[in-house]
Amino acid sequence: MNDLVAGQIDLIVDQLSNSINQVRAGTIRGYAVTDSKRAESATDIPTADEAGLPGFHMTLGSGIWVPKGTPKEIVTKLNAAAVEALNDPSVRKQLENLGLQMPPNDQLTPQALGDWQKAEIAKWWPMIKAANVRVELNGRSSVTACSGITSNRTRG
Repeated sequence: MNDLVAGQIDLIVDQLSNSINQVRAGTIRGYAVTDSKRAESATDIPTADEAGLPGFHMTLGSGIWVPKGTPKEIVTKLNAAAVEALNDPSVRKQLENLGLQMPPNDQLTPQALGDWQKAEIAKWWPMIKAANVRVELNGRSSVTACSGITSNRTRG
């Protein structure tokens, strides 16, 4: 973001919550949001579809993950606490001010999060594999990564 504001680079694809304040201040221009609908906090910024990039959809998702085998009662209790916090008007307002959009309550479930994650893997993994995207770690391992999902591969 600093390089964009300073004029060192011409374009950045970034999450709205990182750039909305700069857009509002007029130091950068928002050309498009990569969701299929306009952001509620920036309705003047068109979607990528509207800006001439049909189908260019990338959305930011956050969730709470627990270790496999966590008892269902604990998952249910954690989810209820998270949903309660996210439905607090002051929390919701702060998230909206950051440019974050809350999904409807029926999408704030462990099943919905799992479904979204599986859909994102199905969407992005073929491109990651085709591009042979890798991150080198300590010169000995490589990790193929996609949206926080990693597959460890040891090099010989």
